[in-house]
Amino acid sequence: MSDRNTNIAYLDNNATTRVAPEVLEAMMPFFGDRYGNPSSIYRFGGEVRRQVERAREQAAALIGASPSEIVFTSCGSEGDNMALKGFFQEHGERTHIVTTAVEHPAVRNTARFLGGRGAKVTELPVDGYGTLRGDALNSVDINPDTVVSIMWANNETGVVFPVGELAEAVKARGGLFHTDAVQAAGKTAVDVKKIPVDMLAFSGHKLHAPKGVGAAYFRAGTPVRAILHGGHQESGVRAGTENVPYIVGLGRACELAAERIAEENTRVRALRDRLEKALLEKCAGAKLNGHPTERLPNTTNVSFENIEGEAILLHLDEAGIAASSGSACTTGSLEPSHVMMAMGIPYNYAHSSIRFSFSVYNTDEDVDRVIAAMPGIVEKLRGLSPFV
Repeated sequence: MSDRNTNIAYLDNNATTRVAPEVLEAMMPFFGDRYGNPSSIYRFGGEVRRQVERAREQAAALIGASPSEIVFTSCGSEGDNMALKGFFQEHGERTHIVTTAVEHPAVRNTARFLGGRGAKVTELPVDGYGTLRGDALNSVDINPDTVVSIMWANNETGVVFPVGELAEAVKARGGLFHTDAVQAAGKTAVDVKKIPVDMLAFSGHKLHAPKGVGAAYFRAGTPVRAILHGGHQESGVRAGTENVPYIVGLGRACELAAERIAEENTRVRALRDRLEKALLEKCAGAKLNGHPTERLPNTTNVSFENIEGEAILLHLDEAGIAASSGSACTTGSLEPSHVMMAMGIPYNYAHSSIRFSFSVYNTDEDVDRVIAAMPGIVEKLRGLSPFV
């Protein structure tokens, strides 16, 4: 997506996405004349309530859920916290949290926080591709006091986990299964009717809704303890007057995402593949990080031997290209990401990992700009590298 006003080729869509024009259009009335409180009993508020419930239906449809199983949140991190902290409130120090070494900080740091309050925490190692085998839980103690939290897809590499097999293994042994689906929802098929996850979180700003809104799924019958107390909103699970404009925007974004999944897996995938192939061929010392096929269609993560990733990003920025050195939540750290280290990527590669992530708004022109810029950037920086 080259923005004519800023002349930026934006290839950091796993960090955040532009708000779709259709989403902004759906939101605007609720900043103006339709400002009623959805909890009010009079018609002015009731009309707003109907739009909130319509958005709930749209969000539920994206992941194959029932509307009653959807709770609106402020972001994916809140949904992850609701699941793990809510489980801990129910089970106390009996709680066993099983997760992976490559989770987003929203899960990783929440699990460690609860570990400091008495929960047992098990972090599963990943293989060199950054994923788990379906039988990875066979040697783990799982019982009704266990919650397994494994992401649907990794935010840095795009690697897709075998969530179906893992969730079935957990359910067969009496545990609960939670997944952070922030990167997966809207990019690949997510259907909780077919895959027995109990709890799931996703975020609006990853699928062309605004920042500051998300949704959590709790399968019917799953005990949910509120971590934010107050009024009766969201079935008593999440207090506070609903953020109506953003919820309406999220609903419309979910509707659009469902319509565009085919495009994500064809045209967007082709853009990703063309860029990836060119970088690996044209840039000396380039290496793909992640599984070659079991990945989101929009994500590639490539390392460039003996070059600092931050230096690459600065040069890309000068060329009008926005990319990332990993998770937006860890940008600014001088150390390689925990994902690269958990995968066993050598330091001189891990330190130079660059993530390019696409959306339906990207074009061939964006790919051409990166292909034209990167070989020269790599050649220049390798000559200056402290690693050589």
